[in-house]
Amino acid sequence: MSASAAVSGDRRRRVAALIRKETSQIVRDPSSLIIAVILPLTLLFLFGYGVSFDARRIEIGLVIEDPTPETGSFTSSLTSSSLFSTRTARDRRSFENDLVAGHIDGIVVLAAGFSAQAERGDRAPIQVIVDGSDPNKATLVRNYLQGIWANWLEQEAVTRGEHLSVPISVEQRVWFNPEVSSHHYLVPGSIAIILMLIGSLLTALVVAREWERGTMEALLATPVGIGELMAGKLIPYFILGMLTMALATGTALFLFGVPFRGSFAILTLMSAVFLTTALGQGLLISTVTRNQLVAAQATLISAFLPSFFLSGFVFEIAGMPLPLQIVSYAVPARYFVAVLQTLFLAGDVWSVIWPNLAGMSLIAAVYLGLTALTTKTRLD
Repeated sequence: MSASAAVSGDRRRRVAALIRKETSQIVRDPSSLIIAVILPLTLLFLFGYGVSFDARRIEIGLVIEDPTPETGSFTSSLTSSSLFSTRTARDRRSFENDLVAGHIDGIVVLAAGFSAQAERGDRAPIQVIVDGSDPNKATLVRNYLQGIWANWLEQEAVTRGEHLSVPISVEQRVWFNPEVSSHHYLVPGSIAIILMLIGSLLTALVVAREWERGTMEALLATPVGIGELMAGKLIPYFILGMLTMALATGTALFLFGVPFRGSFAILTLMSAVFLTTALGQGLLISTVTRNQLVAAQATLISAFLPSFFLSGFVFEIAGMPLPLQIVSYAVPARYFVAVLQTLFLAGDVWSVIWPNLAGMSLIAAVYLGLTALTTKTRLD
């Protein structure tokens, strides 16, 4: 056997021994299994059921200053919708305190001249008052009420045998998410946030725990190289992280009913690259801090918070200030969120997959390179 083959065999044996050691530590330590199984499921349930942009029951205060058959017809259109829960009054002041207190989402006022304008064929105006402290909710309520109003005008014109002249007719087609369900958009994105947190947490505690327990000194006394040490630490947690990804994907498909239109092979590849990035970031943190508490706090600040706010998961990146848009390019979850939402809802769109794969690969290489540079091969 040549010398190079012998050296290669020794390296493989050392890496295999480190992997067995780390795997035994994972099995003996319940915290790793809690982080890899219980925490992602808990977060996925919270994101899946707690975060939603869909319209729920909208509480409306309906003011009818002059009850007429026309106002009764509009009231029926409003109350027949499953989106609205309506209370009526004769004066808008009856609902002002409720709107201020947040007990209702908006006030619809049918003025005294409503019926007269309707009989003349005018577009009888209604006043819509919404709570602007939540701009998204206010816009949603206003748009739904405008839709109810447009439908009522059309029905009234048909009843009178007239033709309603509409300047612009919009024919809507919704691609990729016909139900317009925010869960189909948010659940895949939440998988990226969860995998980033889980992956970085798993390795962030590894080397820090070794230093705290004093076992790192014994490990450094062996002929293990930096690459072998990193491989022995990363491979067991990579396998555990991929199992977590499979569990999260199955939950999204079978519990939340999110469609999947892409390739599972591509999903596996992208998940592997992203998980390597997350594990590399966690390993870098643990190498620098050498303390489990500090490592956990640094992981939350550097991995979870940027992933949640700067990945496009909840907040649109294009609407952020330019400096934050630039910073977001250093956030790995930005690339994985876009890939997951594309694979689940649209399919294998290579114009989206390739750039994001390149971005994640570059960040992974940077984290692993920095970890190799900062890992000490001797005691200080």
